[in-house]
Amino acid sequence: MRFRLLLSSALLVATAAPVFAQEDYTEFVNKEDQFTITFPGKPTLSDSTWVTEYGVTLPAKVWTINGATGRHTLTVVDYTPVERVLVEKAFNCPPGAETCSGVGDTGLGYWKNDVRGATTYAMAKIVTERDVKVTHMAFNFTEMVAGMEIQLTNNKDQSRTFASAYLHANKLIVAESTVPKGFPPPTVLQQSFGFLSKDGRGIRYQYLNHNEPDHAVPTPPVRGQVAQPNGARPDRIDPGAQ
Repeated sequence: MRFRLLLSSALLVATAAPVFAQEDYTEFVNKEDQFTITFPGKPTLSDSTWVTEYGVTLPAKVWTINGATGRHTLTVVDYTPVERVLVEKAFNCPPGAETCSGVGDTGLGYWKNDVRGATTYAMAKIVTERDVKVTHMAFNFTEMVAGMEIQLTNNKDQSRTFASAYLHANKLIVAESTVPKGFPPPTVLQQSFGFLSKDGRGIRYQYLNHNEPDHAVPTPPVRGQVAQPNGARPDRIDPGAQ
């Protein structure tokens, strides 16, 4: 078995790749969007758009693999412009139209709710836009970053889809894998998420990070990182970190 390291255009840091008993895997590191993930193969990158729940159109990056292990996609959307766009839109609302302008808790133009609901909306889109049977839907977290996961059976051909979504550093990351009927569960994307600090170091928070958009709420502190010999960088997940 061989492993490849694929660095995004923003990249930079390579971390240790986990071992899987299958074909080639790509340990993907994206410093710009502050995450890592393992692909079952080498993905291709394309540009797309993402329309948020409250109607903001944002650019999106989509990495795709079609192969023996099924179809795998990873979509990344930067939600940072949502505040600016919806606040500007709120200034044009009719006087007294709270459902348009929003209030303090929701943010002008409901921008805070748009950010808070990003992962739920991503999962809802999968369920409502397709002919599927939901077999599992749950809250989840990885590295103490809050998110959601879902498992589906596609009614047309009985293929299975596993998907998850996380919002970290204002980046919505949606991982989705579909395999034919009878194939093993497609879990590699969902189980290999990691997150990075701004300087590209693997991190795990001390308590749940919900990516709260209210600027008065601080980001949770990260757990301490174990010192490495010879100044080496720590692994994506630091064994023994306190």
